[in-house]
Amino acid sequence: MSREPAALEARGLVMGYGRRRRPVLRDCSFRLPTGRICALVGPNGAGKSTLLALAAGVLRPTGGTLRVLGAGPAEARPRIGYVAQNRPLYPQLTVAATLRLGAELNRGCWDRESAERVAYGAGLDPKATVRSLSGGQRTRVALALALGKRAELLLLDEPMADLDPVARHELMCALLAVVVERDTTVVIASHVLGELADVCDYLLLLEEGQIKLAGESEDLLTAHARLTGTSPDFAPHTVVESRATGRGHTALVRVQGPLDEVSRLVERPSMEELILAHLRNPGAPALFTGSASPAPSQEAAA
Repeated sequence: MSREPAALEARGLVMGYGRRRRPVLRDCSFRLPTGRICALVGPNGAGKSTLLALAAGVLRPTGGTLRVLGAGPAEARPRIGYVAQNRPLYPQLTVAATLRLGAELNRGCWDRESAERVAYGAGLDPKATVRSLSGGQRTRVALALALGKRAELLLLDEPMADLDPVARHELMCALLAVVVERDTTVVIASHVLGELADVCDYLLLLEEGQIKLAGESEDLLTAHARLTGTSPDFAPHTVVESRATGRGHTALVRVQGPLDEVSRLVERPSMEELILAHLRNPGAPALFTGSASPAPSQEAAA
């Protein structure tokens, strides 16, 4: 049975910095199918920005493999829209000139209407230079370039960090409208967990350089439950996190058998609860849904 195409597929991916090659990513393996809106989450220093830069072809790995849209990152670069955390733009150019440059570099695939809608949506002056813009305004311009490119894969590193809540909502709506229209795959690295849970249907949780949770959001939630009872023993389920609550005990568990709804209160966790529980307990075992597991290598299949 054939699997749907992968937007990203990593196998044993390693990335180290410095002369001693200090590892940021260690034996990182996962698969992201096309057409998903994926939240990439993890603590500071987990390797989120490094992973996106590798996928964009800005960095080269020190080990393992990474396929992007079925090709190497450099080969796939024309099909990728990438917004880096530092928003690299030419400071001397005006906003209008920046968008014209985007159109020149992406002839035949440039969506002028989408780019201008995002860039000028809050009354931004086309004649303003990039160096005169606030952080949030530069974010608008960077996102406009990425969306105007008509990319098959959008890689967004903390895209809403500089925006106020109203602007975040407005830009997220504009982003989702374009994504749905074009069936674009999106990977959003962010610390705003509640916001991601509302819009993302796929999750990659990166911890200590490795993927610990990966797959469809609904499947990952179904695999967990929040249990409350009088006993601290939650067998046969795998406890991710537990705490005493008054006269009872509550635990977020990975379901390993029938749920006893007679002696325990069984509740469905939110995505934010699930993510925070795993971040607070990095020793919890990894979990991948079927679509998130990399295909066997040719050597292993031989």
